[in-house]
Amino acid sequence: MSAMAAASPLHNRNIGFIGAGAMASAIIKGLLASGISPGRISASDPWEPARAKAKALGLNVTGNAEVAIVSEIIVVAVKPDVVASALAPLELRGKLVVSIAAGVPLMAIEIAAGNGARCVRTMPNTPCLVGEAAVGVARGTTATDADVATAMALFRGVVVEVPEKQLNAVTAVSGSGPAYIFLLIEALADGGVKAGLPRATALKLAAQTVKGAAAMQLATGTHPGQLKDQVCSPGGTTIAGVSALEENGFRHAAISAVTAAKARADEMSASVAK
Repeated sequence: MSAMAAASPLHNRNIGFIGAGAMASAIIKGLLASGISPGRISASDPWEPARAKAKALGLNVTGNAEVAIVSEIIVVAVKPDVVASALAPLELRGKLVVSIAAGVPLMAIEIAAGNGARCVRTMPNTPCLVGEAAVGVARGTTATDADVATAMALFRGVVVEVPEKQLNAVTAVSGSGPAYIFLLIEALADGGVKAGLPRATALKLAAQTVKGAAAMQLATGTHPGQLKDQVCSPGGTTIAGVSALEENGFRHAAISAVTAAKARADEMSASVAK
C-alpha cells in the first residue's frame, strides 16, 4: 500500500458505485492508481459491457442493494433522470452519498437517499478520464467537513468546494469547458494547416501549447493577462494575433459560451427539481 493511500480519507473504507459508466470508471481507475484495493470497491450497472469492464478491474460487481449494504461511501454515477429511482429503494442511513449526476439538486438527492444519509453533490469533467479533473463540490445539509474531504479525495486534479448555488456556474466553466478548449485546439490546428504545417504536427503543437499554458498559469498563479503580456513584444507576431482575436470577438465569445451554458444548466436543474 502506498503512503498516499494510507493518508487518504478513503483509506480502509469500502466504496460503492451505482453506475459504472465512463466517468465512474475513470474515478475507479484513479482510486486504484492511488493504492486503494479493488476488493474495497463495489459497482453495479444494468449494462453488461460496463459490468464486464468493472469485473476486469477486479471489483465486486453486484446489484444496487448489495452495493449500498457493503459500502460506506456510495458514488451515484447514473443518468440524472434515474437518480431518484436508483436511490429510493436503498437503505442509506449512515452512508455518505456522493453524486456526480449533472444538474440534480442536493434537495432531490437528499430526498431520494432518505433520512440519515449524508450527501455531497459534485460536478466533475471529462479530463477526469486522464487524471486531470476540474471538480466543484457542494455539501448537503448534514455533510461534515470530513465528508467533503472524503468526496474531494475521489478525484485526481483540481477540486474546489463551492456553495451549491454556484455549481451550475462550475458546470458552465469546467464541466462544459473541455468542449470549448477542444474547439480552440482544433481551430489552432486548422490555422497551422492554413499556414503550411502538416495536420498531425499542427494538432500536436496546438494541444501541447494549451496544456503548457494552463500548466504555467497553475504553477505560477500569475494572472493570465500578465502572462499574455509577457509573450506580446511590441510590434511582434503575438500582438498581431491577439489583435485579430479581439477584432473577431474571441473574449466575448468565450464569456457568452459560459453564460449560455449556465442558463441551460439552470433550466435543467429546475426541470429535475420539479
